[in-house]
Amino acid sequence: MNLSTLFDLANIPFNGSNGNMTVSGIAIDSRTVKANYVFIAIEGSTQDGHEYIDSAIKAGAIAVVVQKAANYNEESVDLIKVSDSAKAAGLIASAYYGAPSEKVKLVGITGTNGKTTTVTLLHQLFSLMGIRAGLISTVENIIGTEVIPSTHTTPDPVSLNELLAKMADGGCDYVFMEVSSHAAHQQRISGLRFEGGVFTNMSHDHLDYHNTFDEYIAAKKSFFDGLRGESFALVNIDDKRGMVMLQNTKAKQYTYSIRKSADFKGKIFENTLEGLEMEIDQVHVHLRLIGEFNAYNVVCAYGVASLLGFSKTEILTGLSALAGARGRFETIRDINRGVLYIVDYAHTPDALEKVLKTIHAMVTKQASLISVVGCGGNRDGAKRPVMGGLAAKWSKEAIFTDDNPRKEDPVSITDAMQSGVAADDREKVLIINDRKQAIHTAFRLAKKGDIVLVAGKGHETYQEINGVKHDFDDRKVIEDIIGN
Repeated sequence: MNLSTLFDLANIPFNGSNGNMTVSGIAIDSRTVKANYVFIAIEGSTQDGHEYIDSAIKAGAIAVVVQKAANYNEESVDLIKVSDSAKAAGLIASAYYGAPSEKVKLVGITGTNGKTTTVTLLHQLFSLMGIRAGLISTVENIIGTEVIPSTHTTPDPVSLNELLAKMADGGCDYVFMEVSSHAAHQQRISGLRFEGGVFTNMSHDHLDYHNTFDEYIAAKKSFFDGLRGESFALVNIDDKRGMVMLQNTKAKQYTYSIRKSADFKGKIFENTLEGLEMEIDQVHVHLRLIGEFNAYNVVCAYGVASLLGFSKTEILTGLSALAGARGRFETIRDINRGVLYIVDYAHTPDALEKVLKTIHAMVTKQASLISVVGCGGNRDGAKRPVMGGLAAKWSKEAIFTDDNPRKEDPVSITDAMQSGVAADDREKVLIINDRKQAIHTAFRLAKKGDIVLVAGKGHETYQEINGVKHDFDDRKVIEDIIGN
């Protein structure tokens, strides 16, 4: 399409001189600009795109979108001023890729924990029912059965619309997508049309970015504030922020719960290492998933599928066959030694506590829970003492180790974790900053019947140290130890 048509479809006023020129692409990164591209300069938290306008023009940009005064040296390039270039990026990307979110039924799921498992359950469920669906998650992106590596929980607006266009062109009728607080705050979902929005829960996380918990809540809530009247908003009513998300939304409102009366109600009868026995919508069902947190994820997925028009029987039959997301309470059994390993992404105090409590309730009197836990570097430091205290409290032995130290001193991270350990629990704690060695030590400590939790990295296949990503997969380390 030509330049003036692009801005017209994006509903952004255009008064440039290059309106009849054909646009060959759009970019928010000057390094990806090519001939006849539109470059959108976004003021980010670490870099400002306005500083790279000349680079974009030299690379061939025919128009530049800005939200503040900009100096550039080429008069033949159109300069388009907007009030919010991040929001404009979403609108322009949607227009350029043919409004792909309007060609599928897009469901966004936000919350501190449970996003990945819930979107994965929905994708697996719909695939099992013979429906071609797309998945956008922290772990991976999937178009039908084609897996595309994931780099962010929610991609940037250009990549996101390109991916949605591929899903629509690939015959996907539904797309299930994680919506992070960063994405909502940075307007990455601007211009998207959602069939529904879902809230799982809210706990302490990402305060390194949002500064305060109120700002974190506001970022999540902005997603629901932007839903259309034809959309649905489904929230976990057992979380005290569930009803907050529904304030001011135009969408049709629904709730799900394990403890309270709700539109979609679940009840746990039994929770063991073999799975969950539950009642969902007055139907008794056995699930392969483990833990109360997964009971919430299942009821949430059931609610979404119901609101999308599928029958109770086909939804519950499908859910009973599903195993959940990779690296989320994923079990590995050492048959010879009788030890069970659990790999989980738990990297917030709330998620870690839920996992620890779930495992603790399943450990026999003769057995023990050994945990290997770390916290990421250059991230919210306030949660480190809390997570250290929780790991020591609920474990027979707690090994504090590296997660992704990034550019921070690993010892300072584990020291912060140790500072939150109660005096009575200090003898339980070992500090081994080498993560592989920490897992080896847990293996040596474990005896028959014990459960070893390796938490923090889950699905990740790398460890970031001093800005370099090294190959590292908790699951592979465990499997290698068992095999040897």
